[in-house]
Amino acid sequence: MMHDYNFEEYLRKTLSNSISSQNPSETAKNKARKLSPSYYQDLKEKLLIEYDKKSLKDVMDCKISKTSFGDVLKITKKERIDFNIEDNDFMHQMNSNLKLLPKIGLKTEQNLKSKGYDTIESLTNHDRYGDLASEFLGNLDGMSFCEIMDMLDANRYSKKCRDNVIKSISLTDEKNFKFMDIETKGLSNVPIILIGVAEINGNSIEASQYFLRDYAEEASIIDAYLSHLDEDSIHVTFNGKTFDVPFIKNRCRYNRIDANLDLPHLDLMYFAKNLWSDELPNCKLQTIEKELFGIEREEDVPGQYIPGYYDTYLEKGNVGPVVPIIEHNAQDIISLASFLDKMYRDVN
Repeated sequence: MMHDYNFEEYLRKTLSNSISSQNPSETAKNKARKLSPSYYQDLKEKLLIEYDKKSLKDVMDCKISKTSFGDVLKITKKERIDFNIEDNDFMHQMNSNLKLLPKIGLKTEQNLKSKGYDTIESLTNHDRYGDLASEFLGNLDGMSFCEIMDMLDANRYSKKCRDNVIKSISLTDEKNFKFMDIETKGLSNVPIILIGVAEINGNSIEASQYFLRDYAEEASIIDAYLSHLDEDSIHVTFNGKTFDVPFIKNRCRYNRIDANLDLPHLDLMYFAKNLWSDELPNCKLQTIEKELFGIEREEDVPGQYIPGYYDTYLEKGNVGPVVPIIEHNAQDIISLASFLDKMYRDVN
């Protein structure tokens, strides 16, 4: 039972986090300020003053890159990262997962293992499942990582065994991961204003961002992003299956760009909910950053304000309003690499 003193202290702290309490905490005050549109109007005015007469080249590492559609502004950022996908002998783990075969469920797997059929390989001698096991192992030898991921996703027990998809990343090269995020002028049928992609290179993560200086450059920034992809690439996103990749596909069609974006895709939002929902207040990207990695953003601009900030950049020719958007995007894609690394360690 909680002592009266401890309960009163707990109650005081809890109430102080509410803006409606008599003595709200600074955290509560800041949270309330950031829920107000006037806060973001004031922030925009502050940025216009701070970056007056400056270009993005004055404040970021930028250069002009050429694409088949024209020039594009490329912003780069490099950070050290401890990203280590140690071998987990996942092929052996798959061999031990009898549920990967059709017609084998949890109870059947338990029953078979109790009779000594511990692997799919051992089932090749089984009267009923022998042909299925032999066919599976024969197909497995020639499967690409993409096909293995598709198989794991399609398996009817994949929700119960979702960790297997994360475990499977040991089968590919870490350079194939494309940590990606976009910023847009709205939710549909509007231009992409920024595409960011981060890649692992040894002990570093290198972010490349392509910024839309004016609407005529959208095809160029999309083409610049596509130059990072090949047949072995794997999209790593946060809600990218629902938003980012379909959005890029739509803008490719609009700009008449022929692109293959049907790549293996790790949408970390789903894995975060599966792994961390019990220990976090919610599974939003910035909540995960704060609670699990100690990252707390300052002067971040929520998505609903991005179109207005971008319009102000175009109208005034002042880069101030887009600086926090670019910084936000860079942090997103770099954080995704840390998320995936931790997820892999947690499931193994």
